[in-house]
Amino acid sequence: MTFTQLDPPLPIRVEEKGAGYAFAVIDYGQEHNLIWVTAINETGEIWCAPNPKVRMMANWTMGRKRPPQPSDACGQS
Repeated sequence: MTFTQLDPPLPIRVEEKGAGYAFAVIDYGQEHNLIWVTAINETGEIWCAPNPKVRMMANWTMGRKRPPQPSDACGQS
């Protein structure tokens, strides 16, 4: 297991939690997802999110578009 502090923190979005800054990554090895330790902007909560739930924020300079937002259970965005 490795714990890596990110410097600078990365602006990301955690599905079902919101936008925030990832300030560390935990790697349990090849059979596991990376875990992103993230402070959520709106609530101040700290969440450890698995890799499939984490998305980078848009970056116009790098040509990265905003990731699609998941729809809710009713099929509305």
